[in-house]
Parts: sequence; structure tokens; C-alpha cells
Amino acid sequence: MQISRNHVVTLKYQVTDADGQVVDTGQEPLIYLHGGYGGLFDALEVALQGKSEGEPFRVELTADEAFGDYDDDLVSVEPRDSFPADIQIGTHVETDDEEGDGPLYTVTAIEDDKVVIDGNHPLAGMDLVFTGTVVAVRAATAREIARGEAN
Repeated sequence: MQISRNHVVTLKYQVTDADGQVVDTGQEPLIYLHGGYGGLFDALEVALQGKSEGEPFRVELTADEAFGDYDDDLVSVEPRDSFPADIQIGTHVETDDEEGDGPLYTVTAIEDDKVVIDGNHPLAGMDLVFTGTVVAVRAATAREIARGEAN
């Protein structure tokens, strides 16, 4: 069966940066609903269209096609006393906007009186290479299509 709209696809994959350094080992298979439902980068989904079970793939994505460019405006220095005493580098913190929910930030530095938080995805600004194999392709159920995601 070939990958096309409204099919559930299972991929075994690995992601590397432009220098060949592994950034995601893909230890767990990736399962998504094919057809523009937002479960996969658009450019990757287009490249997988028409592939069959057992078929290998290699897709290069620019930073813009993947997690976007790095945005310096998403980095903020905040007062240390705005955070719990046990805050650590790598901790994820939620921020609030006018609607009561905002982006997720990661603590990237802690100094005596300040904490640096970054709202960029860790892979923002990086060109990525996805390699792997199509493990399975099946028709999606009506429920999966209605929900816009694979079960």
C-alpha cells in the first residue's frame, strides 16, 4: 500500500543536523495521519507521498521547513526571584499571555539574580536530515480522520 491522504503511516527514522550529528535517534516509531493534518512537517509529508511499506527515505529540510529560524525575541532574562528556589537548567516553564496561555520556555542559564529562558524549539535554526524506512501504511479509520490524528 502506498502513502496517500487519509492513511496512517508508521516510520522508523533518525534525524541528523547538516553536519551529520544525530539529534533524534527515533527510538520509538513515528505514527501519523498522512494528508496535511499537522502531524508531520509539510515538506517531509510531501516527500513521503507515494512511498510504500519497506521503502527507505532521506529528506533534507531547511530550518524554515522544520522548526523555523531561531528567534532572538523568544529569549528573555527574568529576575531570579520570579522562579522557585530549586529551578534548574533545562526546566520547562509556561508563560501566560492575554488569553491565559503562552509559549513553553526552557531555562537555559541561571545566575545569581537572573534566569535566562528561551522559547525557541531546541532545533530551531537548524537544517535537518530525516532518514529511515516506511514500516507500515494502512487506511485510516473514520474516527482517525474525524479527529485528524492516528490512534
